[in-house]
Amino acid sequence: MLNKKVSALLNEQINKELYSAYLYLDMSNYFEQRGLNGFANWYYIQAQEERDHAMLFYRYMLNNGEAVTLEAIAKPDKIFKADMDVLQAGLEHEEYVTASINNIYAEASKIKDFRTMQFLDWFVKEQGEEETNAHELISKMELFGNDPRSLYMLNQELAARVYSAPSLTL
Repeated sequence: MLNKKVSALLNEQINKELYSAYLYLDMSNYFEQRGLNGFANWYYIQAQEERDHAMLFYRYMLNNGEAVTLEAIAKPDKIFKADMDVLQAGLEHEEYVTASINNIYAEASKIKDFRTMQFLDWFVKEQGEEETNAHELISKMELFGNDPRSLYMLNQELAARVYSAPSLTL
């Protein structure tokens, strides 16, 4: 059995991860409407990753004898007026998720819940990668986004991204 506070935070994280999937799907939709299928692909894969992250938290809770309470998933409320707005929102969201995971880790650490801390280690590393990817995408867009040919090439680069399921085993 997990500590009640840690269990509640893990349960909340499931909803946050599912919201993340919705948000990234919305971002993918934005780029589909703009005709930038590579950017749409990049965010579609982000949505898949977030859904899988939610399922990892879900399975971890069940494997530890905890009931999961699924909450309503909020509709993404961001309105994007420019491509860079989407990229900035993605970075801000990843920073929010990182803070949330760090909070769970801190609570688990306080009570010496080493199993949960070990489970979260993968997510801590993953969030570092997610923030790096978001920063790099923003940097590339700042460098190339105003030039149509460069934007086309960046779009092609993002179109080549393929989904790879997380390798975390529970």
